Amino acid sequence: MSYVLSPAFHPSYRLIPSRFPPIGLFDTVVAAADLGAVMELAGWTNDRLVAERLARLPHTEWVFGRANSSVIMAAFLHAPLTGARFNSRDLGVWYACADIRTAAAEVGHHLRREAVARRIPNLSRTYRAYSARLDGKYVDIRGRQSALPDLYAPDDYTASQAFGEDLRKKGETGLLYHSVRFAGGHNAAVFRPTSILDVVQADHFEISVAAEAKRIEVKKLGAS
Repeated sequence: MSYVLSPAFHPSYRLIPSRFPPIGLFDTVVAAADLGAVMELAGWTNDRLVAERLARLPHTEWVFGRANSSVIMAAFLHAPLTGARFNSRDLGVWYACADIRTAAAEVGHHLRREAVARRIPNLSRTYRAYSARLDGKYVDIRGRQSALPDLYAPDDYTASQAFGEDLRKKGETGLLYHSVRFAGGHNAAVFRPTSILDVVQADHFEISVAAEAKRIEVKKLGAS
């Protein structure tokens, strides 16, 4: 099956829990040869999964020596153990949205799932926003929910993970798709760290959900 290639939307936004500090491990490294030593010094290589994921990422895709390099690399090295929509647990992906509302709906969905799993009625968490420019052309499956239902399945990522990893293996930059969590929202999944440019930290938001309700409350806390 052939797919249209499209440029990504701009700007793009990503929300990251504020409890994860923006450690500048990769920001100050000036050469790829120094990265292993710096990671060992910082204790990152004590995490077997992180070391394995870095080994899976081609050296040409390592991002370092520029602002917020660590934020970019963390998205690929600290993947969920069950993976996400378009990636397995083996290597992460930079997920981004065309607007903050969509980003809040995406993280709010997973926050509610956590509340249900933990059997607590309400859950709130603070997130910091990053904006970025996504370079390159992307496989565009927006508007193809009916033609590709398995890729848009609400809670089963089996087909979409296989699809995403196949695109990554083929060298694609990433893909564009409509949000499953926010009607009309546009999302991107970026497979190549070097295509994520001009990353800037913006505002902080408090997102609150209830285990038994679909409403997501978003409170802007201001720039950090």
